[in-house]
Amino acid sequence: MTIQGISANDPLYGGSAAGGQTLGKDAFMKLLVNQLRYQDPMSPAKNEEFVAQLAQFSSLEQMETLNENIVGLAMLQQSNELMNQLTNSSALIGMSVRYVDHVTGEAREGTVDSVRIEDGLAVLNVGGEDVPLALVSEVLGEADGSGDEGDSDAGDDNDGGDGSAGE
Repeated sequence: MTIQGISANDPLYGGSAAGGQTLGKDAFMKLLVNQLRYQDPMSPAKNEEFVAQLAQFSSLEQMETLNENIVGLAMLQQSNELMNQLTNSSALIGMSVRYVDHVTGEAREGTVDSVRIEDGLAVLNVGGEDVPLALVSEVLGEADGSGDEGDSDAGDDNDGGDGSAGE
């Protein structure tokens, strides 16, 4: 004779329902109707008991909805964070940066060629080498070699040279 072990998911011992088998609204209402139908007419259940059961079920349903909303919000926040990382790091494309080589620990410089998100973190391609954004210690400016980092109008051919927009 084989004796089955008791598990935490055994419905006879108050465990949780097996994967995906939760008590929905319809099943709860059927259970409540059957409880009313087959109750002992000499000692019927009190109205307060039914109201309490309905309140508990309503509360459980609201908690499940709240949980679904929180999970959705967390996913949205994570997606937003990835988008912010991509946007901020893509602004570095074409810029010269100083970074710490993750193998040797030496400070190196190079121009950011491209950006990608890998495992939730921004990774820059600097001169053919993958550099996590966290290892960038300084943004040196545009990589055009002009050395004129403070002048944002340098090389701008859209103005007439006298400070007015090209007319």
